[in-house]
Amino acid sequence: MVRGPGEVRVTLSVNGQPRTIAIEPRVSLLDALRERMGLTGAKKGCNQGACGACTVWVDGRAVLACLTLAVGCEAREVTTIEGLSTGGELHPMQSAFIERDAFQCGYCTPGQIMSAVAFLAEGHEPDDAHIREWMSGNLCRCAAYPHIRAAIRQVRDANSTGAS
Repeated sequence: MVRGPGEVRVTLSVNGQPRTIAIEPRVSLLDALRERMGLTGAKKGCNQGACGACTVWVDGRAVLACLTLAVGCEAREVTTIEGLSTGGELHPMQSAFIERDAFQCGYCTPGQIMSAVAFLAEGHEPDDAHIREWMSGNLCRCAAYPHIRAAIRQVRDANSTGAS
């Protein structure tokens, strides 16, 4: 791999696969994913950490990829919306978003889903007030918030009854 002036080689584990890229040390994880790896699920909304459209997981924790340096993710596991499904099957949250019509334009949807799955996985109190608070970092210009909360409740309820 040819490096340009000031670039460093970084190997990131993205969706379970090692990916080696040459980047400048100041490149955000979002730009590395979208521009260097072709993973365009995480969206560049505000590019200031205010909208949540770029939410991915680093070592299982939701992070804003626009505010995270890619070089800081070496030797850590990065999961994007593209890596959420398994074996061609949608993740239950992806299915719930479809069933509950929890998106309109779809721009914020990947970040919303990644945050919603992290919310339940981290064991937060899954009532509407806590869902609303946790998801407040993910903006939806189409105002699909009631449907997003319904999708999260659907997955929460399925998990509490033992179904997936």
